[in-house]
Amino acid sequence: MYINKLIFVCAFTLYSTIATAEEMPVLKAGHPSLKEWKLPAVPVPTDNLQNAARVDLGRHLFFDTRLSGDGNMSCATCHNPALGWSDALPTGRGAKGLALDRASPTVINSAYNKILMWDGRKKNLEDQAMGPMESNREMNMDTVKLFKWLNESKGYKKMFDAAYPNEEINAITLAKAMAAFERTIVMNNSPFDKWVAGDAKAMSKQEVHGFSLFLDPAKGNCVSCHSAPSFTDNGFHNIGLASWGNANPDMGRYAQKPVAKFKGAFKTPQLHGIALTAPYFHDGSAKTLMDVVTHYEKGGVVKTNLDPNMKSLTLSKEEKDDLVAFLNALTGTIPAVAVPDLLQ
Repeated sequence: MYINKLIFVCAFTLYSTIATAEEMPVLKAGHPSLKEWKLPAVPVPTDNLQNAARVDLGRHLFFDTRLSGDGNMSCATCHNPALGWSDALPTGRGAKGLALDRASPTVINSAYNKILMWDGRKKNLEDQAMGPMESNREMNMDTVKLFKWLNESKGYKKMFDAAYPNEEINAITLAKAMAAFERTIVMNNSPFDKWVAGDAKAMSKQEVHGFSLFLDPAKGNCVSCHSAPSFTDNGFHNIGLASWGNANPDMGRYAQKPVAKFKGAFKTPQLHGIALTAPYFHDGSAKTLMDVVTHYEKGGVVKTNLDPNMKSLTLSKEEKDDLVAFLNALTGTIPAVAVPDLLQ
């Protein structure tokens, strides 16, 4: 019986090793096993198909400060193209400079997200668009006043008529236009993207090794949450940040869905453009990518309700440097977006 058991254990171990090896992609530029990491076309809802008129309307709305109660904030205030489509602050600033509780997420590749906001309270870009305007802590806009003004604006009326003919100017069409614009903020030309597509010179040996550590469950194990193709599982995880130990910590996803595992859990962010979006984490507590890697190396700081994927890592200084190099290789460019003139 002992021998049979030993044979079974050995066979299972061998099977597990083979299965893991088969799941690991071949780290060679353009190899077919890397296809899951190729970003697909941007998903677009059938009731808000992309066209130039809708994107241009959304662009005007995105940069217009008159969509805020005090007339001094636009969507671009917290999602600035010059700051990685975020704001470079640990946590965002709202109406009258109020410090908000969470970092401003980047708009980059938000079109691929299947759920939005750090706590997942918005289901898509259209659902999210009006949120900051309606919040008295953020843009603090009187929406009755907003739509009265938009319906009286010759410039906006013309643009809405072109983008959404025979539809009213209201929260639905405004949200659609904003979402249409945000779906153009796509980064798919990073060194990593080019390497996956077959350009062997796009990534250095150090960056490729960093990707192997990113994938390796015995090393970085980053892929357990930052999965293909957009480097997010669209899930929620408590990663043991120091702020989770505060007297009244941010409960994260639990406030939206009161399940025990969601206490202190926040949405996994996508990673394209990450070199542009410091500081990191929902509380902005990591100043650099090395700080991020070091946090995961420790397996978190506060261990209560810690996500099962979190564990202490054994990484040398060179391996940590390689991971950071790979993360930097996830940043490419986005075509410049011109700030529009205000419409009358």
